Amino acid sequence: MTSSVSPSTRASARPLTDEEVDRIRNDFPILDQLVNGHPLNYLDSGATSQNPLSVMEAEQEFYEQRNAAVHRGAHTLAFGATETFEAARATVAAFIGAQADEIVWTSNATEAINLVAYSFSNASLGLGGAAARRFAFGAGDEIVVTEMEHHANLIPWQQLALRTGATLRFIPVRDDGTLDLAAAAGVIGTRTRLLAVTHASNVVGTINPVAELVALARSVGALVLLDACQSVPHLPVDVAALDVDFAVFSGHKMLGPTGIGVLYGKAELLAGMPPFLTGGSMITTVDMHTAEFLAPPQRFEAGTQRISQVIALAAAVDYLTETGMERIMAREAELGQRLVAGLADIPGVRLLGPPAGVERIGLASFDLAGVHAHDVGQYLDEAGIAVRIGHHCAQPLHRRLGVTASTRASTYLYTTTDEVDRFLATLAEVAPFFGVKS
Repeated sequence: MTSSVSPSTRASARPLTDEEVDRIRNDFPILDQLVNGHPLNYLDSGATSQNPLSVMEAEQEFYEQRNAAVHRGAHTLAFGATETFEAARATVAAFIGAQADEIVWTSNATEAINLVAYSFSNASLGLGGAAARRFAFGAGDEIVVTEMEHHANLIPWQQLALRTGATLRFIPVRDDGTLDLAAAAGVIGTRTRLLAVTHASNVVGTINPVAELVALARSVGALVLLDACQSVPHLPVDVAALDVDFAVFSGHKMLGPTGIGVLYGKAELLAGMPPFLTGGSMITTVDMHTAEFLAPPQRFEAGTQRISQVIALAAAVDYLTETGMERIMAREAELGQRLVAGLADIPGVRLLGPPAGVERIGLASFDLAGVHAHDVGQYLDEAGIAVRIGHHCAQPLHRRLGVTASTRASTYLYTTTDEVDRFLATLAEVAPFFGVKS
């Protein structure tokens, strides 16, 4: 199986060193605290990453110096706010190999996916005119997802199928947490209109072979939406090179603030899609019976926007760019392998997903025999170690792998090797503490 990260990039990338990570940690004041008398060991970046000072300062500076509505008014503050807001759009676009007019701001990746799904639903109702007909779904059409999707990239498509009469199909997951590509070739067929797939699994860490999946979709004329929530923060991602039609990701997983998400869409596709949310700031002319809409991306940005969050997200992108995405990727690849190798040495632990040696992002989920994930998480928290427990918004994948919940440790550019080792050493204490024998 191949990934969408080029081998040459992997081979040439020099991982961040422990000394560099120590310096990076100075930019994250939240990490310098005690939890239950222990140094905080934050291994939950897959859910929400922490913010460097530069990100917090960017948002504060906006409120102190530029706070005004964007795209409205001709006064100095409004002009400056708009200029900074649109510069941030260009920064984020460049980070993923897109054009500025291909970036739509949303509240999070979930809203971004719903924006696409509801736009397609509106097209199915006949809204948007002739240009929108290519996005209309109906009986006989098929939407393909995978068995490893986050609920945010599953439920919107379930709902679109219910609203339009389309059929939802899925690509199965193998026992090792990778997609069954042989089955995928049979699932994606002439009736497939859309393939929605995660780039990297938030549960098992698998990096999916986007190039092969896109090729299958292209062979039948289907659109492709990529859930890039676990890839854009951790890997170099070029949406143009991947040739996906849409991609979504969230600011809070990539050093940015909460409340800001990104939808990437090819310009020619966005231009034909009817809006989802409607109101002010996304129109050209309005009378009491009709309205004409602006061109994308403003067509999809009704109402007052998330201005400070957008500006802070651009600061997060600057931080990641200056650090180097290739080096972050290489560092996290090392940490991911350190995690899975260490988990393999702990009696009673069952790793979910690919074993050591298989390419993955820097996270690992596992089940500890005889101990519920909630108890594992509580024991670790008492030692100052923050992990995620539960089904991670991926119940079908957990069900496929035969568990109801798991514990997940996820790393980022500020994670030290000592933190990974401390997590592993503390985890080894859990089963004996609860009286569970291996």
